[in-house]
Amino acid sequence: MVALKGIPKVLSPELLFALARMGHGDEIVLADANFPTSSICQCGPVEIRADGLDIPQLLEAVLRLLPLDTYVESPAAVMDLVPSDKEKGLQTPIWKHYESLLLKADCKKALMKIERFEFYERAKKAFAVVATGEMALYGNIILKKGTLDLGPS
Repeated sequence: MVALKGIPKVLSPELLFALARMGHGDEIVLADANFPTSSICQCGPVEIRADGLDIPQLLEAVLRLLPLDTYVESPAAVMDLVPSDKEKGLQTPIWKHYESLLLKADCKKALMKIERFEFYERAKKAFAVVATGEMALYGNIILKKGTLDLGPS
């Protein structure tokens, strides 16, 4: 927990530091409990633990601070269902929750869906991966940092 005014209590000092250090175009992964966070982070991303948190509560807090990239097709991406889960008609209600939180944060672009192994490769290039306690299947989400309009100097 962070004892600062206006900072959501679910954001740890480590996560705040990572968000502050990220530059335009850097990505952060909010990973569900099934995601191979430690393995992916051996390739370079910073590993941040938030095991007791669900992704929607963390996403809402992160979106209060993180500007999303407006110069890309979509600044938010989820792992698409594998073909067998599509055939079974597996539902992903958590994606609707993400879309509503993104819309609330003024992001009007649709979630990008990325094939499973492509998602893993993209995660290896992320600035950080946050391991959460999210139990929803296909709960992982990648966010791409944008810029702040600081106006004239």
